[in-house]
Amino acid sequence: MEKKINAATLPVEKCKKNFWQTLLKQHQLALMSVPFVLYIILFKFVPLWGWTMAFQDYKPAKPFSAQTWTGFKWFAFLFNDKEFLLSLRNTICMSLISTALGFITAILIAVFLNELRKIGLKRFVQTVSYLPHFLSWVIVTGLVANVLSVEDGILNNVLMRIGIINQPISWLSAPKYFWHIVGWTYVWKEVGWNTIVYLGAMTSIDPSIYEAAEIDGCGRIRKILHITLPGIKPTIIIMMIMSAGNILNANFEMPFFLKNGMIEDVASTIDIYVLKYGFKLFNFSLATAAGIFKNVVNIGLLLLANYFAKRAGEERLV
Repeated sequence: MEKKINAATLPVEKCKKNFWQTLLKQHQLALMSVPFVLYIILFKFVPLWGWTMAFQDYKPAKPFSAQTWTGFKWFAFLFNDKEFLLSLRNTICMSLISTALGFITAILIAVFLNELRKIGLKRFVQTVSYLPHFLSWVIVTGLVANVLSVEDGILNNVLMRIGIINQPISWLSAPKYFWHIVGWTYVWKEVGWNTIVYLGAMTSIDPSIYEAAEIDGCGRIRKILHITLPGIKPTIIIMMIMSAGNILNANFEMPFFLKNGMIEDVASTIDIYVLKYGFKLFNFSLATAAGIFKNVVNIGLLLLANYFAKRAGEERLV
């Protein structure tokens, strides 16, 4: 009986021993990670205490013990509020458009750069496409507003000069254009970063596979379809899983700074909704409930995407 117990506990004891041995060997890395762990605890986990406001009729002047608990009152209010449902729709649509355009353009550009033989041109394209990633969204929003301006916007001037339009188009006042403006702006800003990720994945593909395919008479298109794209499939799956966890994290700055009365119905997002009720109307409980809903849905979608990837035998986060 004693031998069976020892045999059962042996793997656990061995794992503990290996863990502490590894920690001692890499103690410098462990010490370097301490500030980051403290940062996460202090700014990510400690503020979760504020989630209690979503279950209260929160009044800032009252102490915590004197707050009135309301259960799921504010969550029920959310799903009966037309403004919130409109914000939810806009957030999902803008996120899906940006994500789809971002995936397609990044993969296409990565494949194009991978096929380039001129190193100088390849580096130039990489640098130019990557630079907008370092710009603040506030600056990008200002650039978009200037480019699409009715009075002296570059886009209207060019289209009128080549005869496509006869008079300037009010791009930022037409609801049908707004989601596409947000999506293509996201592509312009972030496509360089996403391209580098896929190019890094392409470098791990064994060059001998390309050589064997070329000997068998495969052209560039067939090599891309049957070697390059399958080779970066695990990276694509991981990026898709991570994107699933950000569906309700639509860009905040562009809708906030560009929205006006004519496009408010398509520009309002959940983050703008939270800002409005939290800091303008001082309904902290409702704003917190909306924020909790957004985070819970994002986490659920992330876990769901990871689960389906696991069931399909694909790469996954955990």
